[in-house]
Amino acid sequence: MEPKLRTKRSILSLRSVRNRRKSGDVLVAIILISIAFFSAIPLVMSIGMSLKPINELFYFPPRILPQEPTLDNFVLLFKRMKTTYVPFSRYAFNTIFLTLATTGGHLFVASMAAYPLAKIPFPGQKFFNSVVLYSLMFVSTVNDIANYLTISWLGWLDTYWAVIIPGMGTSLGLFIMTNYMRTIPDSLLEAAEIDGCSYFGTYRRIVMPMARPAYLTVFILMFQQMWGQNNSAYVFSEELKTLPYALTQITSGGIVLMGAAQAVGVLMLIVPATVFIFNQTQIVETMATSGIKE
Repeated sequence: MEPKLRTKRSILSLRSVRNRRKSGDVLVAIILISIAFFSAIPLVMSIGMSLKPINELFYFPPRILPQEPTLDNFVLLFKRMKTTYVPFSRYAFNTIFLTLATTGGHLFVASMAAYPLAKIPFPGQKFFNSVVLYSLMFVSTVNDIANYLTISWLGWLDTYWAVIIPGMGTSLGLFIMTNYMRTIPDSLLEAAEIDGCSYFGTYRRIVMPMARPAYLTVFILMFQQMWGQNNSAYVFSEELKTLPYALTQITSGGIVLMGAAQAVGVLMLIVPATVFIFNQTQIVETMATSGIKE
């Protein structure tokens, strides 16, 4: 009788564990769905505002979805685009070029600097790591005056370099790349060194392929940051202005253009949101492994 009782007890305990797991999974699912719902409200509201007629934009309390959706805001925006002093395609080109050039340059500089900070011992390594960490405490506006004076002294005002070079030197990408490269096993780098691979060869053939989630994360963050900048503090010529600046000027006509301004927000959101959606798994992988050590 005792073995049968033990078997029944084990079966009951297994069932209770399974029930607890199921209830726990349901609870986690409910929490995640709730978080996703509240996270999606700003996006849904932004799209809804762009589809509202002018009278619905001033309802209080505001409504998330339009009662009478319309595309008049987008039609008005596209009509205003044709009245710009410089062809609108020029603004789009400047935005795409500066975003890709700055993001690509930052990836190269940050990864090249992160490799020795993470894997190559040298005097002052801890100090420089601390400097990178502490630099994240300051917002970008703190450096605006220093950047302006430096760019002016170099003669780069009103050029593409005034935007590209400061963007390449931001510390967020360097911090992410350094932390991720620390998770790469030292045994792989030692094996490459024994095989006669140089530092740059190890960086190109081993470190960068293994750090793919990290540099894709940096790419997404930098792309989103650069896409929304108008850079009017350093660039004055209309031929060098970017898309956010042009769209802001187009919709600065008072209450009549409030609907077009809402349409601008949706248009500026499409590209970075698409880039993020297709690469979001890389961000999750980077954050999940950033604290792992060999």
